[in-house]
Amino acid sequence: MNSSDEDYVYDEDSGEWMSASDLAAKQAAENQVTVRDAVGNLLSDGDAVTLIKDLTVKGAGQTLKQGTVIPSIRLTGDAQEIDCKYPGIKGLVLRAEFVRKR
Repeated sequence: MNSSDEDYVYDEDSGEWMSASDLAAKQAAENQVTVRDAVGNLLSDGDAVTLIKDLTVKGAGQTLKQGTVIPSIRLTGDAQEIDCKYPGIKGLVLRAEFVRKR
């Protein structure tokens, strides 16, 4: 018997026995979504982005102009949507196709 108290689980993809924590880490890495901006740059949490076109914000009654800088984004888990904070607009979600990484 192994001296560690960790459970081992059979991974059907690889055909190997793995510790439960290793299997969970492997599955989390496989489920990670990559988000790319309008020109193909990989986006990550905390990146600053620039709008590439004018966008009318529904419900806020204002338009964000091309060239507006969004200082810090957060990935939502969706391949095309990013969560943003911008003064005067609560809950701003933009599509990655309308931004470019700075």
